[in-house]
Amino acid sequence: MTNPLPSTVRSLPIALIRAREGVMSPIREMLSETGITEQQWRVLRVLSEYGRMDTKTLADRSSLLFPSLTRMAAAMREKGLVTQTRDVKDRRRQFVDITPAGQKIIDDCLPEATLIVAGFKEALGEQNYETLLDLLAMLDPGSHS
Repeated sequence: MTNPLPSTVRSLPIALIRAREGVMSPIREMLSETGITEQQWRVLRVLSEYGRMDTKTLADRSSLLFPSLTRMAAAMREKGLVTQTRDVKDRRRQFVDITPAGQKIIDDCLPEATLIVAGFKEALGEQNYETLLDLLAMLDPGSHS
């Protein structure tokens, strides 16, 4: 009886996990001195790029589950990296914004983050890098592209 599954060396889930590790390893190294996690980095990046937003949108754009973001935002607020305010019309809705201290982490990491991205583009080639992003977006159930 033959195995209908592809070899694990050609398994998309396994390949994605391995690729994620390859991508995240230099980012983890960059963040090691900052005192923030990969997830907190994503939150700060999204807030830095888009500005103040409600927690549901922030969780979605940061690829986090809403309950995880809620806990994380509280910890980040205590560190002085973000502010949280309630919507005056709907008290259940909260908005999060990056503080100058949070933006400083982004700004301080910018040179190294830029080099990391340049390394990925060099390894793949510019066209393959862009194609990879397009292909991955096709597998993203929340993709809006």
